[in-house]
Amino acid sequence: MSFDFSIVRELRKRANMTLADVSERTGISPSVISKLERNQTAAELETLFRISRVFDLNTTDLIALAESRTAQKARTDEYESGEFHFQRITYNNVRAFRAVAPKGAAVRRPEIHADNFELCWVVSGQLMIQLPKERHVLQAGEALQFDGALDHTYEALENTEVLIIHLKKGKRF
Repeated sequence: MSFDFSIVRELRKRANMTLADVSERTGISPSVISKLERNQTAAELETLFRISRVFDLNTTDLIALAESRTAQKARTDEYESGEFHFQRITYNNVRAFRAVAPKGAAVRRPEIHADNFELCWVVSGQLMIQLPKERHVLQAGEALQFDGALDHTYEALENTEVLIIHLKKGKRF
């Protein structure tokens, strides 16, 4: 697997920083940073750790940026859950759903996704989301974010179209 650490230069320029600025904040010589930006040297993990902190990234995010420098295309798959019709796109760190449902349709206990936040955005219609200790009625143009590990139910109060995003939670340790 190859890495392209020219991303460090892009991050540095976006932050209006010079090599000297990054060097001062990391304790890494400007020449090492410059060689890294030009892919002329292999980076040690400690070097990547120090550089990532300058740009408010964790080291794995910096490595991922250096690893994946192209767009990723995906195709939807479709499925039914209750009377909800879903289209789904899946990537490594996010899943996006488009759902349409007629008035009265309900999905109880949707897919378990314990380590995700869920964002539900009502595009048209009206949707009720039942959580263990809360009930929310969302109109078109409104959204709700909650912990996907919570038991939840969707009920279409009108013919409804929603976008649902599952976002992986950040590392907690």
